[in-house]
Amino acid sequence: MSAVLLVDDEPKILRGLERALRDDGHEVVATSNPHEARRLLGRRFFDVLVADNLMPEVTGLELVRELSAGGSDRPQTILMTAYASIESAIEAMRLGAFDYLQKPFEIDELLVVVRRAIEHGQLRSQHRYLLSERDEEFAHYGFVGRSPRVLALLREVDLVAAAKSTVLITGETGTGKELLARAIHHRSAQSGMPLVKVNCAAIPETLLESELFGHVRGAFTGALANKKGKFALAHGSTIFLDEVATLTLPLQAKLLRVLQEREFEPLGDERSQRVDVRVVAATNRPLRQLVAEGRFLDDLFYRLNVIPLSIPPLRERKEDIPLLVEHFVRKHAARIGRQIEGVADGVLEALMGHDWPGNVRELENTIERAVVLSTGPTIGPAIVPALSAGAAPAPHALPGVALRENIEWAERETVRRALALAGGVKKDAAERMGISQRALSYYLAKHHIE
Repeated sequence: MSAVLLVDDEPKILRGLERALRDDGHEVVATSNPHEARRLLGRRFFDVLVADNLMPEVTGLELVRELSAGGSDRPQTILMTAYASIESAIEAMRLGAFDYLQKPFEIDELLVVVRRAIEHGQLRSQHRYLLSERDEEFAHYGFVGRSPRVLALLREVDLVAAAKSTVLITGETGTGKELLARAIHHRSAQSGMPLVKVNCAAIPETLLESELFGHVRGAFTGALANKKGKFALAHGSTIFLDEVATLTLPLQAKLLRVLQEREFEPLGDERSQRVDVRVVAATNRPLRQLVAEGRFLDDLFYRLNVIPLSIPPLRERKEDIPLLVEHFVRKHAARIGRQIEGVADGVLEALMGHDWPGNVRELENTIERAVVLSTGPTIGPAIVPALSAGAAPAPHALPGVALRENIEWAERETVRRALALAGGVKKDAAERMGISQRALSYYLAKHHIE
């Protein structure tokens, strides 16, 4: 249901327009006081503002001017004006108003313009989101591989995509959880709408609630304009919540409410917003264990785990490595404009013998580096990090008797093992090692660990 703010200082006209808009299926807030309208605009979201121009103290044009200086999530504005003030209507259009109605007008004319304004606002929101992602490479919506486990997983995706049920994707870091979420969305009935993505671990805890649910102006220091959250942007589509296990318990409770009631409140707003959205969540951490430890709400786990999909690590589907290598060589060679036929004899066998703790992401990074450094038509073993002389020795064998070399090896292996035990979550890995996240970042950079 779309929210309309109606402002007119003539009570009889106000009541008639309000009744017509309600009968047309809109949520309507009506006021004859432009100061009250200004207060409402600062406290909650409206899809459309319909305002009379000639009002005492504050004109409709002044409201349009104030909104034009606000954020991008301002409502679509329709100005009602008499013939004598047509210049004001033209000025309002210049300031970004959607349309104007010259009094007297037919009720049906108002209803048509409001519907068009709502549709325009939805398209504008989707367009902004797509523009924010236009530099991101979507490339391949499906998995590369023909192993039995991958084929079984893709068959599940085909079945899952047709429904709107909540999906929980689990898998180690680098296995392609976001890629699977894209595949689900791409094959769904909502594929024409954007897939809205949120990496819950990458956004500071203090900003995550606003990022998810939005906020109104003045909700906190620095909230200078209304902002739509990712759930509002995903209305009618799919939202992908990556690293969902990192959510705090209060945010978990709010997410649970969205899944149960299909509604939420933006920060600082007293009114709930309804939302029709499909949730696909992902994690590389054991949620059942977190539930047992009291770090994840059991009700939320069961709400997310309606359709569980598990992605196997690369070491358990090594028969897919030749196809992945071919795909990544072709992809990155085309990106930099280089002719590379493939890998030299023996390299593929060695790649298949590697354990790939970073999974497909590590393999792609390895091939990308090899493509960039290659000077011939084929990729040789010298420029493949996983095969080079600098690769890590066996886990339980010191590389030699040189103290500095052994210390660096111990640092590198400690960091790798802590990350593996923490499922790739840097905060947890740092805690296991007994160091700060800043110190962990130093070791990651020092030893070139991704």
